Amino acid sequence: MIFTDITTRASVTKSMGMEEKPKKLVILYASQTGNAIDAAERVGREAERRGCPVSLLSIDDFDPSCLPEQEIVIFLVSTTGQGDNPDSIKVFWKFLLQRNLTQNWLSSVSYAVFGLGDSSYQKYNFVAKKLDKRLSDLGATAIVERGLGDDQHPSGYEGALDPWMPTLWKAIYQKNPKLFPKGPECMTSNTSLMDQPKVQITYHDVDEGALQFSSIPVATKQLKIADFKLLEMQIESTRFILPGKLSGKHPPDCFLKMVKNDPLSKADSGKDVRHFELEAISSSIEYEVGDVVHILPAQDAAAVDAFMKRCNLNPESYIRVEPRDNKENGQSHDLRNTLKVPIRLKTFVELAMDVASASPRRYFFEVMSYFATAEHEKERLQYFASPEGRDDLYEYNQKERRTVLEVLEDFPSVQMPFEWLVQLVPPLKTRAFSISSSHSVHPNQVHLTVSVVSWTTPYKRKRTGLCSSWLAGLDPQKRVLIPAWFQKGSLPSPPPSLPVIVVGPGTGCAPFRGFVEERALQSQSGPTAPLLFFFGCRNEENDFLYRDFWLFHSQKGGVLSEEKGGGFFAAFSRDQPQKIHVQHKMREQSVKIWNLLTEGAAVYVAGSANKMPSDVLLAFEEIVSKEGGVPKEAAARWLRALEKAGKYHVEAWS
Repeated sequence: MIFTDITTRASVTKSMGMEEKPKKLVILYASQTGNAIDAAERVGREAERRGCPVSLLSIDDFDPSCLPEQEIVIFLVSTTGQGDNPDSIKVFWKFLLQRNLTQNWLSSVSYAVFGLGDSSYQKYNFVAKKLDKRLSDLGATAIVERGLGDDQHPSGYEGALDPWMPTLWKAIYQKNPKLFPKGPECMTSNTSLMDQPKVQITYHDVDEGALQFSSIPVATKQLKIADFKLLEMQIESTRFILPGKLSGKHPPDCFLKMVKNDPLSKADSGKDVRHFELEAISSSIEYEVGDVVHILPAQDAAAVDAFMKRCNLNPESYIRVEPRDNKENGQSHDLRNTLKVPIRLKTFVELAMDVASASPRRYFFEVMSYFATAEHEKERLQYFASPEGRDDLYEYNQKERRTVLEVLEDFPSVQMPFEWLVQLVPPLKTRAFSISSSHSVHPNQVHLTVSVVSWTTPYKRKRTGLCSSWLAGLDPQKRVLIPAWFQKGSLPSPPPSLPVIVVGPGTGCAPFRGFVEERALQSQSGPTAPLLFFFGCRNEENDFLYRDFWLFHSQKGGVLSEEKGGGFFAAFSRDQPQKIHVQHKMREQSVKIWNLLTEGAAVYVAGSANKMPSDVLLAFEEIVSKEGGVPKEAAARWLRALEKAGKYHVEAWS
């Protein structure tokens, strides 16, 4: 599928006496993990099938000052964390908030917003909702009610996108019938588009590729600076091919090695939680408590080999990958999205294509159907790709977390060209982890607290998390390179003078281990404000993470001691018939919490995104209402004001 860039030279065209090209349907996406770009590409494909000229761009590639010049703009935006903007929309959003923009700045613009979120989070689809409101405030007209995709829906965001799109096409047709020459229902066959993948691949002789860009093993005893630079170049160059889909597209901030891999939970507890200590070996590292580190995991070598064999790929061939649309539209190549030098095909797959962990999208099955030679396979794939087959596809694919390799093996007659595989196989993504150490205490190390992910599917298939399982299997005695990127988290580092109330059940305690380390160090050179910590787990004996660490700092004079005005309180939910969670311990300490809040304390909450953040917020509301002597509605407003003032922070994950 070819999507052309936005034409922004209308005034120049007119001045030259040339006929102005018809306006295009502009589709802008803001994606953090890839879902929004997948949804945007699907909207673009459906529009093109109706004969509509389309411009599809990541929102950070669009000049927001050009927004008033557009006729119809479709926004597909994700919400990350607790209502946070994806990185790609931050500049655009800041531009929209300028005070000099008038109420009729976008009066000539029509728009539609589709959000991608998760209703288990408190601020469900918050980015889509606030974007919708801001566009309306600036005079733009919504041509259709915003759509809200929900990860909790049995079919994911497509459960809302499927019924939203027909309404969108009708609204666009009413606004400008010229965009759909034969009407919103008349569609061309996708068959004519199947020879147009978005990337093109050039193959090079092995000798030529080896000379320019040799492959570097990720595990070796002796590595020189030049080796690191080569590996950095491989990672950066390879991961720039699919813009908008990958975090950490620039070179890694550093390479880490595992120096400690210790279990924190008991072997028979039903959970495997690990403490990892990683050391920088290529360059120095910098971070603050509350930051996160993104890690690029290695894929299982046997799975990569099986994928190469299944797709009849020569692992030793050297390739260059570049966007097809740039060349075909007579535009200069954007070198950022092109492999600068040939790279070994197997290395490209290892670094960029998630072949044995992520599940493919619905479009993957649609494209597969065109390359299936067995009739029964073609029919099944066509059914999966249709709206009628959406639920069955979910049962087969997403619910079972079937991988690309498994799907290809289930349809042996399909032989997809490598160009389509590069475009459609989910990208290998970095995984983000809260840092559980203080850089001041461990200058060249980063510590992580990781629950090793594993589960059983409805059909009793054992699945494991790619990155957590890979980290858990690393031997500290072996020098395995771990590419890492550091990023600001949603829990800002508190100054030593700020009283802090932290709530971190389970692995949510990770960032607060760093908080305690840092404040303990600060207390050696001057006074520090109280630190009150509420921890929770299932059993005191099985999964009391960092027990000795917390208890040590809770002793007389420690930063978690009641003598210092703080405290450490643990809730063990399954050690008694009546379940006890962190919110119960909070209510028991309501006076202490209220006193700290009135002294200007900040609140930090981290852990599971399910019910925990809302249960904790409700406990705070009850405490403020009870101890402050105000109605619960007033307590809720007081806490919202605390959040707006930057003193109530939440970091939660699914």
